[in-house]
Order: sequence, then C-alpha cells, then structure tokens
Amino acid sequence: MSPISRGFHRRAAPDVDPSRVPPGQHVTADFPVLSAGPTPRTALRDWTFSVTGAGPARSWTWDEFRALPAEKVTVDIHCVTRWSKLDTTWEGVSLDTLLGGIRHEAGFVLAHSDGGYTTNLPAADVMGGRAWVAFGYAGQPLEAEHGGPARLLVPHLYFWKSAKWVRRLELLDHDVPGFWESYGYHNYGDPWKEQRYAGD
Repeated sequence: MSPISRGFHRRAAPDVDPSRVPPGQHVTADFPVLSAGPTPRTALRDWTFSVTGAGPARSWTWDEFRALPAEKVTVDIHCVTRWSKLDTTWEGVSLDTLLGGIRHEAGFVLAHSDGGYTTNLPAADVMGGRAWVAFGYAGQPLEAEHGGPARLLVPHLYFWKSAKWVRRLELLDHDVPGFWESYGYHNYGDPWKEQRYAGD
C-alpha cells in the first residue's frame, strides 16, 4: 500500500514570502496525508498518554489530558517529501507541561505511536515551547488521518518527527533511531539544512 494518499498535489500558494520556505520545498494549500501503514482508530475511552523512563511512569487518560492547560499555536510545517504548508493552526498541550516536574537527565526522547511507529528527538528539541501533543487542527478535533486523536507537533523539524497517533514518550540517556531513521532518513531532520536522508 502506498504511504501517500489523498491531498498530495503540487498546488503552489500565491504570494509566499520565500524566506519562510526551506530549500527544495514547495508550498501547498492542501494537507497531504502520508502514513507508513493503516490509520489506527482508538476510542477515546481507551486512549492514554504516558511518559516513561524517569522513575514511575506518568500517565493520563483522555479526560485528564484534555484537562491540562492547552495552547493555540500557528506554525509552518515542512514534509520531507518536499511540501510545506504555512500558517497551520493547532491546539495542544506543550511538552513543557507534560514533562514539567519530572526529574531526569535524559538527553533524548523516543516517541511511540499506535501501530508501532517511533521517532527519536533530542530532549532539547521538545522543550522551551518547541513541541506539543496536538489534539486540534484548524479549530476542529484532529482527524484520525492526520494523527488524531493526538499527534506530536515539532514544527521546526521535518514533519515525520511529528509522530501521528502518539501515545508515549520514552526518556532516554542515549539516542535510539526511530522507524524512518532506521530506514535511512536523517537522524535529526532540519528542513533548513535539507537533512532528509542519512549523510545530508
């Protein structure tokens, strides 16, 4: 099955400030759907989110997660398949909130998602107002095909780092490549440096 589905069109948005678009990217008005496998659909009553790797696990049910302080953010997103979408609006819980009060010396985070997907990130890249677990998009609940009920949002890196259907963050003292990183994608994924694949 192809990982690319509806919405994958090369329609450029007019009047785009080129300084907002990383090298090799084109701007689209669409929101393409790309997935490594079938779309998981977890009932909210069964959904949980947890942080592990630093003492006892911290865990939230859906209702507990939604009761946390949330933020609305507007960010540009950039996919490794060379599309960018500007001024996307999200609502989610900052990882500063989710990791707040957890005493750890982890240098890395491994995000785990429904379906077995993982992606790795330096811990510094998910703190300081740089990452969220997002449950809303464009003023609506996040659709399952875009990672709902909740996905990681790390907009300063290529969008495969913003893991769909995220359920757990594992704090680690060493780096562990995730799914796409194990298949040759760049370990970090900075769109402004065109870090698409290992060696870029």
